[in-house]
Formats: sequence, C-alpha cells, structure tokens
Amino acid sequence: MKKITISIAIFILLTSCDSNKKETNLSKKTTKTITPMNNFNAKNKDLVTQYFAYFNKHDWQSMATMYSKIADFKDPSLGDGIVKQTREQIVKKYSELHAVFSDIHDEIIQTYPSGNNHIIVEFISRGTAPDGSKFELPICTIFTIENGLITKDFSYFDNFEE
Repeated sequence: MKKITISIAIFILLTSCDSNKKETNLSKKTTKTITPMNNFNAKNKDLVTQYFAYFNKHDWQSMATMYSKIADFKDPSLGDGIVKQTREQIVKKYSELHAVFSDIHDEIIQTYPSGNNHIIVEFISRGTAPDGSKFELPICTIFTIENGLITKDFSYFDNFEE
C-alpha cells in the first residue's frame, strides 16, 4: 500500500511540474508574438496623428507627401468605386475643399489598429459653409500603410444632401 501511495504522489508531482513548464513556455511565445505588432501599430498611429495635424494646419503639400506617388481612394465626394489620385491631385482636392470651408478641421475620436498595415480612424470633420452655417460630419477612414506611406484611403460618411 505504501508503494502505491508513493508511486501516485511521484506521478502527480511529475505531471504537475511538466504542465507548469508547458504553461510558462506558452506565455513566453504569446508575449513574443504580440510585441512586434504593437510597435508597428504605434508607428501607424503616429503617422495618422501627424496626418491630421497637417490637415488641421491646412498644409496640403505636407499631407500629400504622406501618400504613395499614386494612392487608391474610396470617397463619396470622388464618385463611386476606387479612384487613383496622385499627390498633386490630393493637394488640389484639399485646396478646393479649403477654399469652400476655410475653417475646416478634424477631430480624431478613436483609432483602431487592424493588422500590420491598416488603421481605422473615426473622426468628426467640422467647419463653416459659405452661407455661414456650421457643419459637423462624422467620418470613418481605413488607411492602408505600406513602407511608411499611405497607399489606400477609404473614407465612409453620409453624403446625403437634404
């Protein structure tokens, strides 16, 4: 009887040590996987923060340099589907917008990292229309970032005219 009790105690001791070892190794693997993605997402968030700083200064030239030479846009103001835009066209588009809404500015509500090269930004665009009326437009944009440049800018907002 003593031999059986000792055998069971040794078995329990060995199996509990082995499961703790597996648990510790699993924790180390999880930490290693998460850390690089967080660093990449931090860079994307910094890029987006700088983008909106340029937007709010109405520095369209600097903002346009944050895009690849030709970027894909989905934007109700540009029409249906994906529209390719050069940096020069981006400067022109935002300069025209600024000419109509001279005090336009955006306020970031929240950013949502999505994988290694996407970041979703929820923001409110505010300004004054030519007739003096104020507007507030909630917008959600999905940016695709490759090699530190925005390659896709897919914006979603209600473009319904009353």
